[in-house]
Amino acid sequence: MMGEVYSNYINGEWRESKSGNLIDSINPANLEVVGSVQFSTIEEVTEAIDAAKLAKKEWRQLGQFNRGQILYKAAEALENNLQDVAETLTKEMGKTLPEAIGETQRGIAILKYYASEGARKEGDVIPASDKDALMFTKRAPLGVVGIITPWNFPVAIPIWKIAPALVYGNTIVFKPASEAAVTAAKVVKCFEEAGLPKGVLNFITGSGSQVGNALINSKDINGITFTGSENTGHLVAKAASVNGVKYQLEMGGKNPVIVLNDANVNNAVNAVLSGAFKSTGQKCTASSRVIVQSGIYNQFKSMLLEEASKITVGDGLLNDTWMGPCANESQYNTVLEYIQIGQEEGANIIYGGKPVESNTNGFYVEPTIFENVSSDMRIAQEEIFGPVISLIQVDTTEEAIEVANDTQYGLSASIFTTNIGSALTFMEEIEAGLVRVNAESAGVELQAPFGGMKMSSTGTREQGESAKEFYTAVKTVFVKAE
Repeated sequence: MMGEVYSNYINGEWRESKSGNLIDSINPANLEVVGSVQFSTIEEVTEAIDAAKLAKKEWRQLGQFNRGQILYKAAEALENNLQDVAETLTKEMGKTLPEAIGETQRGIAILKYYASEGARKEGDVIPASDKDALMFTKRAPLGVVGIITPWNFPVAIPIWKIAPALVYGNTIVFKPASEAAVTAAKVVKCFEEAGLPKGVLNFITGSGSQVGNALINSKDINGITFTGSENTGHLVAKAASVNGVKYQLEMGGKNPVIVLNDANVNNAVNAVLSGAFKSTGQKCTASSRVIVQSGIYNQFKSMLLEEASKITVGDGLLNDTWMGPCANESQYNTVLEYIQIGQEEGANIIYGGKPVESNTNGFYVEPTIFENVSSDMRIAQEEIFGPVISLIQVDTTEEAIEVANDTQYGLSASIFTTNIGSALTFMEEIEAGLVRVNAESAGVELQAPFGGMKMSSTGTREQGESAKEFYTAVKTVFVKAE
């Protein structure tokens, strides 16, 4: 079955690649072709960057307020296409349709949030030592920004990068992950529909080794923002440092959930299941290590297993599906490999751990729960990016926090407790950028800063007002009266 073919969008035109080659996007639920995108050339990356360079002066001079008005129109366009975009997202990535609709609605909200930035202040007045002088700051756009996004949130992540980049006056070259590039193309069409001037947003698809490398190694971009694997993030950082390019990286997590003896166990169980298994565990804030105090360990485990048994795995477009497939064959194989590694390391599977048989040959894996996990095991240290959690039993709050911090990552962490003292200690001692009390580890509100500590993130925070710190530079202006 052949899906629609989607072109690159360069300098306001949809163009087929000169390579003549295509990349198929495969539905992980049934292995059907959702659509195809271009296998672009390095020359076409250069064309996209040149178009963004040519457009940046006019876009900057348009003014922040007027740029915000275009984002409002993009939000309206996405709202009008919500169902189509969400269904495409489910077909490409595998998450359930309610999750895909929720993600698309979040994209709309992000666009409206940054559209309103068009009417907010750009700088501050600072007292000058000279009484006859005026001193103030103003924000200047970086220029051309390269945006590289992953497949797990193909609407929300591109928009939370594109929207602030645009409203603060930058032009863009956007490369999405190939696995979710059809969804990304439909998002770009919403910006086109909003009347974005040509060259301001350029969309190019292809392999990371070719298109991605050409983008990150270009000397003609002024900033690069990347979400994806740690290994690729290091390549981005190295190239950006050599070229003097400002960069921002988000590279994942190994997120702990601490459940103390005084916790509301029912709430903790529901939050762990949602945080670990929604989106098939394929999100950087997913709950991965569940650290439970010994006094309630058996009760928590029993309730967790009972609720996990109610999870239905299947095609995300079906109404009775709670958890969809892994997003692609590579991720499916990675999850199964880690399940095998956990067993070889001596951990015990107490739920799941096997592929789910399907007449569609989709990439389905059971939600999987390990116990007897020690902190030095690979399944407790390495990001699996799938529906796998490790139960770790501890005796004290101090031990729980120590175990939670025992990883190279520090994105998100949560604790379940009714003791305010324990919550306050956790807030101070946990090494994570997102700290959540009596809430699942996954998720952050769009108006709040997003980012982690240690190897999870490098550079400034994303989302909320914090995005301004990355996408702009501060100018200090001193005006002396004659």
